[in-house]
Amino acid sequence: TQKTASAIRRCDWSSDVCSSDLGGKRLNDYWADGPRSYLGLQVAGFPNLFTITGPGSPSVLSNVMVSIEQHVEWVAECLSYMNTQDYTVIKASGEAENQWVQEANAVASQTSLAAPSCHSWYLGTNISGKPRMMMPYVGGVGEYRAKCDKVAKDGYAGFIFSS
Repeated sequence: TQKTASAIRRCDWSSDVCSSDLGGKRLNDYWADGPRSYLGLQVAGFPNLFTITGPGSPSVLSNVMVSIEQHVEWVAECLSYMNTQDYTVIKASGEAENQWVQEANAVASQTSLAAPSCHSWYLGTNISGKPRMMMPYVGGVGEYRAKCDKVAKDGYAGFIFSS
């Protein structure tokens, strides 16, 4: 089953327009402590849910249209790969997601964007009650694209496939 949704309120991941994973957990429950994803493209435990320009991608710090294009092309190539391998299900591994979140946070910690004095929607501080967490990847679009290309070249490392 294919589902699509669009953002209703910037960075308000408590929206009810979220897909359920196989165990019935909702995305807003999974993100209760802040949004997490692998490469800003998929969330562990939510099969076949691609998050175009999702949290953990540099999209909001770039020309967003170009970032959307990069994500859509990457997903299209991934789906083509899945088709050639007769896979019907893809999901990010929890380990890959954790490593990506750690890397993104480490990069962000070297900038003023994550400083305690900074209050921005990049950190989720524009919505009362949300945890403070750096959402975009701040290592640069070129570096990010190279990382995505390497993941694809390595057989979509960090993703779990099944039929």
